[in-house]
Amino acid sequence: MATDTMRALVATGYGDPEHLTIAELAVPRPGPGQILVKIAASTINPTDIRVVTGAFRDLVDLQFPYTLGNEFAGTVTEAGPDVTRFRAGDEIFGLALPRQLSLAADPVRPSLSTGALADYAVFEADTPALDHRPAALGAEQAASLMIAGGTTLTIMDTAKVRPGESVLVIGATGAVGLTLIPQLAAAGAEITATARTAEAAELLRSLGARHTVGYDDYPSGVDVVLNLALFADGLPAAAHSLRPGGRLISIIFPPPEPRQLERDDVELAFVMQTGDETNGARAVAEAATAGRLSTPIARRYSLDDGVEAAVDYARRHPLGKIVVTV
Repeated sequence: MATDTMRALVATGYGDPEHLTIAELAVPRPGPGQILVKIAASTINPTDIRVVTGAFRDLVDLQFPYTLGNEFAGTVTEAGPDVTRFRAGDEIFGLALPRQLSLAADPVRPSLSTGALADYAVFEADTPALDHRPAALGAEQAASLMIAGGTTLTIMDTAKVRPGESVLVIGATGAVGLTLIPQLAAAGAEITATARTAEAAELLRSLGARHTVGYDDYPSGVDVVLNLALFADGLPAAAHSLRPGGRLISIIFPPPEPRQLERDDVELAFVMQTGDETNGARAVAEAATAGRLSTPIARRYSLDDGVEAAVDYARRHPLGKIVVTV
């Protein structure tokens, strides 16, 4: 390798995304069962922002500097001892939580890394959350698909929406919502989706939503609520829109508790993209290359402009993914 140092988007303490910085760090080294990857593209996600602002501080107290980044696409440059799945030169992609967030990873085959918003990152190799990138799937597209695409597959498997059922999607203009709406439409759902602007409403209708509403104007009597945005204090209003026996599925960590719904006549489920065999990299790639999954990219930034990318994501609420190219 030509260099011993690299650039990384890091937090040096808890704070707003404006306080992030591009730092020069030592290139991490792969140990047994690990691979070193030259990153080609990564993304900014809700977890990146919430973790560094201290939203999960009661669950994990970060050690700084903390390198951000979960989704990625890149090239393996070195494989550590005992790695058989990948070798130098392989184009791969996937999802891996920074090591400090291991409490949220799969306990059996955790997908962890040193942080993907960097020139290089070390990943655990033995996980279905990583796989070879098909030639038909570009690096930027692959990096943007894992969380939104994998979560969409998991939601559809959990919700089991039947043709004609009414579905309220809360937080529909995030990357998961924009990936999910076409899947719900294909399943025959009658979709109501939240939108804050006319531009967002128009986009959601073009993807298959029948109706768009504000966050204070939920319909009533719906069969399924998909919560992609609300924390515990917003759940009673969401649950109130359900018919008796309806289903509420949430992707927002920490997992909601039934008592937070303030009603006991609905089903509650929590799903999270962990990258297992059903929603991991291979399943996402197969669905994407078959034309069944697509996540829009709103804007692209270089790693040198990574702070601006994080601020853009947090402050301007883009309609699609923010991709950082390296």
